[in-house]
Amino acid sequence: MSHTVTIHDESTSGKILHKIMLKLEDEVTTVRKIIEARVHHEVEQYNKNLPDLFRGLVQPTEAEQTLNGFRMLKRKKIDPEKQIYAAWQSFNQNGFFVLVDDKQYESLDDEVLLENDTTVSFIKLTPLVGG
Repeated sequence: MSHTVTIHDESTSGKILHKIMLKLEDEVTTVRKIIEARVHHEVEQYNKNLPDLFRGLVQPTEAEQTLNGFRMLKRKKIDPEKQIYAAWQSFNQNGFFVLVDDKQYESLDDEVLLENDTTVSFIKLTPLVGG
């Protein structure tokens, strides 16, 4: 039985920046699989139309960060496997936090019980500048 979950990108102050709905097949899943499903979905959406901006969790190679996403230097399809791997690395290096129904998960292999009203929040951390 599949579960529809709400995915939010949030600022550190709690403001919702982006929202998508995803169907996940298993009632019990892992943070790794949630990240994989989210990244696969956003790459699939980008690859359909190849717009100027990629609005995704992590920056693709050959892209520059902008206020609203990542501007692709060359319009070409993004490799979903590379993006998924980059997202896992970013999570492991504290590039973003994952909260499921307001509970923080710290490992890719942490198990998550999904309900039909589950909300998954991704909170990206902004590196401090200076020195």
